[in-house]
Amino acid sequence: MGEPTDEEVVQTAAEAAEGLVFSRYRQSDVTDLDVTVTFEEGVLEVDVYLNAPDDTHDPERVADDAALAARSAVDDLFAD
Repeated sequence: MGEPTDEEVVQTAAEAAEGLVFSRYRQSDVTDLDVTVTFEEGVLEVDVYLNAPDDTHDPERVADDAALAARSAVDDLFAD
């Protein structure tokens, strides 16, 4: 199997980020979620904006964790 396509990388990263956010928050509790992923010339950029209540989790921390999960999922994609 060859290298993943840019589209596969972006899709994998976005799904991982969203999956992490929704593992910590119910979808109905999230006011706004924006996951922006770019993969150009071998460089992955992930930006996660999350607007959610901070009574159970720190939204900023969850957004950071989501970006890390996205990067990890892409690392796994290239490792396969």
